[in-house]
Amino acid sequence: MTGLKVIARDIRNCTLCPLATGRSAAVPGEGSSKARLMFVGEAPGQQEDTAGKPFLGRSGKVLEQALKDAGIRRNEVFITNVVKCRPPNNRLPLKNEIHTCVAAHLNRQIQAIKPEIICLLGITAVKAFMGGSRFSAIRGRVLLKERNYFATYHPAAAGRSAACHRTFQSDIKALEEFLRENSRTSHSGP
Repeated sequence: MTGLKVIARDIRNCTLCPLATGRSAAVPGEGSSKARLMFVGEAPGQQEDTAGKPFLGRSGKVLEQALKDAGIRRNEVFITNVVKCRPPNNRLPLKNEIHTCVAAHLNRQIQAIKPEIICLLGITAVKAFMGGSRFSAIRGRVLLKERNYFATYHPAAAGRSAACHRTFQSDIKALEEFLRENSRTSHSGP
């Protein structure tokens, strides 16, 4: 079993927080184990909870279209969430749920994949990694902490507002440009 498969099994069997009791299926995430780009959203919704896969339905369509428009294939990235189980009634994940899931699972996924950049989708993901940073101050910029991060709107927000949608699409294109530029500099000789 590969590292991501072991982590996915651990996520499916996890009972470390109360979210496990209400789930139909845990949602470990999906994508390439060699992804240069990793997307981290908030939490699974109802469709994701039923299917055990991330970003389905309207949010998934918004994300997939933005990826396609930027020339990024979904199977080349890794897509997951801060918490792996659906909170009751789609409420925001609580701090202790986020802390538990990030420590037990998400950090392990990041270590296994070693992405060049992590795209934080929405305020919950931003708070999980950037603490008290104001979303508006960091959205659309590459931020270097222990690794590269990029904050943008959650696809659900982009699906509700034409202005957010245009910005979201522009942000995903900026991620593709970052990866393209980073690829050139890391492969150029002396």
